[in-house]
Amino acid sequence: MSMNTFGHLFRVTTWGESHGPALGATVDGCPPGVPVDEAMLQHWLDKRKPGQNKFTTQRREPDQVKILSGVFEGRTTGTSIQLMIENTDQRSKDYGDIAEKFRPGHADITYWQKYGIRDYRGGGRSSARETAARVAAGGVARAALAELMPGLKITGYMVQMGPKVIDRDRFDWDEIARNPFWTPDPQAATDWADYLDELRKDGNSVGAVIEVTVSGTPAGLGAPIYGKLDTDLAAAMMSINAVKGVEIGEGMAAAALTGVDNADEILMGEDGPVYTTNHAGGILGGISTGQDIVVRFAVKPTSSILTTRRTITKSGEPAEIITKGRHDPCVGIRAVPVGEAMAACVVLDHLLLDRGQTGGVRGPIG
Repeated sequence: MSMNTFGHLFRVTTWGESHGPALGATVDGCPPGVPVDEAMLQHWLDKRKPGQNKFTTQRREPDQVKILSGVFEGRTTGTSIQLMIENTDQRSKDYGDIAEKFRPGHADITYWQKYGIRDYRGGGRSSARETAARVAAGGVARAALAELMPGLKITGYMVQMGPKVIDRDRFDWDEIARNPFWTPDPQAATDWADYLDELRKDGNSVGAVIEVTVSGTPAGLGAPIYGKLDTDLAAAMMSINAVKGVEIGEGMAAAALTGVDNADEILMGEDGPVYTTNHAGGILGGISTGQDIVVRFAVKPTSSILTTRRTITKSGEPAEIITKGRHDPCVGIRAVPVGEAMAACVVLDHLLLDRGQTGGVRGPIG
């Protein structure tokens, strides 16, 4: 029973541990003939890699991806694609003191309770380092989407850090790539820098909310009930390390709206239906409407902190613990490219599913 794979037709299996020799992904179901090379994938991995500024872990990993199979003369062959990223800057000794203790907020205790064995060197499979493999796989998905849906664009950005929320009146798409927080609000970027710097110096951490927008998606992706596009998007985002909540469109805020406020009115435009609002987040009944798909997820504060916390040992004795090592004061920063990658994998998967079931047939309007 493998729990390391996601997807239906476009399937991704990740492997490896934080402090092992390497980690990576096996990608199966990618259409043949898609232009892919290591430089293309590296572009996305460079957005996620650690050590780029003082607001992320100082672990120095180049995250250099290698394509071992499934690509010939710069194009996918239709067979499984094997991607590998070597670990080069592990410090397993940083974790020697916690071999017999459980870190509060981490998966140490649940891994031990389930398997009776755990890799205490950075958390093994529960480490956020596993997400590098997802970003590499997401690069393959983006390359396929560029061929099949050239107008599609996937953009992730941070909309909240701790209690500090962006002002959407200052939303600037071009600003996202200009600051270390991937936020569209330039003033928020300045405020968050001071806020996070203080938390970092205090050995503390904070959570965040990431929003991912997928524009250029055609209507008709997804299926009713158990094959919903939003079901798979939610599952994909929830599977990211440290994510504790996911919402589509208005999400939880929809509970406070009336039916009049929430229903996105439909008008007939020159090229088909248009909507006056997008409370649904681009998905109705599990099927894309053609509007922007908007998904949001909440990332908890990094559990590895330099503040003493109470815990127990494997023998049940009370203990205190400080987690040494190099950790993100806000892991949400590097979750932005991970969310983008997961969205790419899911959208491509549903595009392939739709082609297989309907061949692209659509009900005519107008």
